[in-house]
Amino acid sequence: MNEALLRKQLSKFVDWHEAHADWKAALDGLPAAKQGVRPSGAPYSLWELLEHARIAQSDILEFCRNPKHVSPEWPAGYWPATPAPPNAAAWEKSVKQFFREMKAVGKLALDSEIDLYAQIPHGSGQTVLREILLVADHNAYHLGQFVLVRRMLGAWKRS
Repeated sequence: MNEALLRKQLSKFVDWHEAHADWKAALDGLPAAKQGVRPSGAPYSLWELLEHARIAQSDILEFCRNPKHVSPEWPAGYWPATPAPPNAAAWEKSVKQFFREMKAVGKLALDSEIDLYAQIPHGSGQTVLREILLVADHNAYHLGQFVLVRRMLGAWKRS
């Protein structure tokens, strides 16, 4: 097995965009007025989906890096309190943190000092490989929802 190739693919996989839109495209050009709107028939707004993905990704990253990390309470701690961001600064902060931490997860994959297959000592059987795949899978799931909600709001112009 080529470990370096696996690590490179994992790092790319975290922000995959070869088979579908990525988060950058999904967020691009979004009108601020649509951020906190739950379209008819949808249980979440774009703010709720972004914040949920950010919080979960942050939790997983910190679990991998910090043995003293305490995860938010499930499920309330993984979702924002309101459908709309409190202000424009909160939206921008969330977006920046989401991308910064996505890049950090990709760097975990590339770090040859980290054994991808070893159990995380403070976990219950998880490995860094599993956590990287979990971030990629979770982000892709909610990215699909994000794009669908944008379509439902009439705020998605891509095919």
